[in-house]
Amino acid sequence: MMSATPTAPTLAQSDPGVLSLIGNTPMVEITRLGTGPCRLFVKLENQNPGGSIKDRIALSMIAAAEQDGRLKPGGTVVEATAGNTGLGLALVARAKGYRVLLVIPDKMSAEKVLHLKALGAEIRMTRSDVTKGHADYYQDMAERLAAEIPGAFYVNQFGNPANPLAHERTTGPEIWEQMQHDVDAIVCGVGSGGTLTGLSRFFARVSPKTAIVLADPVGSVLAPYVETGKIGDAGSWVVEGIGEDFIPPIADLSKVKTAYSITDAESLATARELLQAELILGGSSSGTLVAAALRYCREQTAPKRVVTFIPDTGSKYLSKMYNDAWMVDQGFLELPRYGDLRDLVFRRYEQGAVVSVGPADTLLTAFQRMRVADVSQVPVLEYDRVVGILDESDVLLHVYRQPERFRDTVSTAMTQRLDTLPPSADFGELLNVLNRDRVAIIVDGKRFFGLITRYDLLTFLRGSLP
Repeated sequence: MMSATPTAPTLAQSDPGVLSLIGNTPMVEITRLGTGPCRLFVKLENQNPGGSIKDRIALSMIAAAEQDGRLKPGGTVVEATAGNTGLGLALVARAKGYRVLLVIPDKMSAEKVLHLKALGAEIRMTRSDVTKGHADYYQDMAERLAAEIPGAFYVNQFGNPANPLAHERTTGPEIWEQMQHDVDAIVCGVGSGGTLTGLSRFFARVSPKTAIVLADPVGSVLAPYVETGKIGDAGSWVVEGIGEDFIPPIADLSKVKTAYSITDAESLATARELLQAELILGGSSSGTLVAAALRYCREQTAPKRVVTFIPDTGSKYLSKMYNDAWMVDQGFLELPRYGDLRDLVFRRYEQGAVVSVGPADTLLTAFQRMRVADVSQVPVLEYDRVVGILDESDVLLHVYRQPERFRDTVSTAMTQRLDTLPPSADFGELLNVLNRDRVAIIVDGKRFFGLITRYDLLTFLRGSLP
C-alpha cells in the first residue's frame, strides 16, 4: 500500500466541515489479481464524503459559478446526471445553502436515487432509451428546466471547464506525489470527460511518458472513436457513470493511445472479483476500469507502474451487481443447467436463494420477509418439505379490518392446494399452472427445488434471444 499527502493544495482545503474531506484519497496496490509484469495501483475515490470521484468536480464547478456570479445566494443548482455527479452537487450545494434539482435517467440504481433524496435534492426522472435532441433526453431536459427557473445555474458538467480543472489541480498532483513521480500509465473512463482531460493536461506537463488509457463499456462510441476516428452508432450498457453516445465537449481524447471496450459481463464480474480478492467495494464502473487496467498490464512485456481508479463505492449497487438474484435475472451469472424445468428456477432452494417461512411463523414475519425480498409470495416449508404457499392476497384477506391477526400463524392463512410439477414436466403443463394465476412449485418426489412464476418464464425466454 502506498499513500501520501500531496503538496499541491486541494480545492476543498478552504471549505468548512465535510467539504474539507474532498480529495486526498488513498492509493492501494492490487496484490491478489494477476497483473502480469506490472504493478497496478487503484486510487480509492470511493473514500470521498459523497462516495465518488464526482465530489471533486462538484466543488470545483460550484466554486467557479460563485466566483463569476452565475450562482448567487438563494439560487438553484440544476444538472443532468447519471447519479454520482448529482450526489456530489447535492453534497456541496446543500452545504452551501442552495436548492438542488437533478434530472436522472431511469436506469440508475435505487440506492443512488434514495441517497439523493435523503440529501434533499429534487429529482426529475426521465427516459434512458432516448438520445440527444429528444425532449426527454436528460441533458436537454435539465437545460430546459434551468432556463425556466429564476436564479438557476445549469451546471453542464459535459461542457464546464471547471470540471477538468478539478482533476488537473487536485487528482493529478495527488497521483504524482503518491506514485513518487513515477507513473507509466493511467487508466480512465469517460462520463463527462473531466478526469481524462484534466489528467492528460497535468501529465503532459510533468511526465509526457505517462500513457493515458481509455476504459469504455461496449456500446459506448468513445473507444471505437479512439480506434477509428469515427463516431459510430451507440448501443446500450448496464454499467453506470461512464460511456457515452456522443463526444462530450470537454473530453480531450487526443492523448489516448490505447482504448479497451469492456463488456458489462466482464465489468460486473471484475468488480465482484475485486471485492472477493482485494476486499475493495467498488461500483460498476470500477469493474470496467480495473478490467481494462488488468488487460493493459497483462499485455506488457516490461514492468510498468499503472494507476486506475475506484470511481465510486459499491454500496450504491448492492441491489444490483452484488445481488446474485439480479445477476441471474440479467443473464450475468450462470446457474447449473439440467435440461428441464429446473432451468427456469432462478432462486433455487439448494443454493439458499429461496425466501420461505414455516407454518408456525407469524403472518407479520411472512409479510416482512416478502417486503424485504421484494417478492409477492413465499413457500411454506416444514422440514424442507413444501406444505403450503402464502401470497399477498392470502395475508390481506386474513388481516383486513383486523390488523391484530398479523400475529396469527402462517398455517391459518396459507394455501394448501399446491400446484406441484416434477422437473420433467413440459412447458404445456407449466403454462396451464401459470395461466391460472398460480405459481408452479417444482418438486422431485419430496425434494423441493423452487418456484416458477410468470416473471421467471419471461426471464428465461428473454435469455434465449440471440
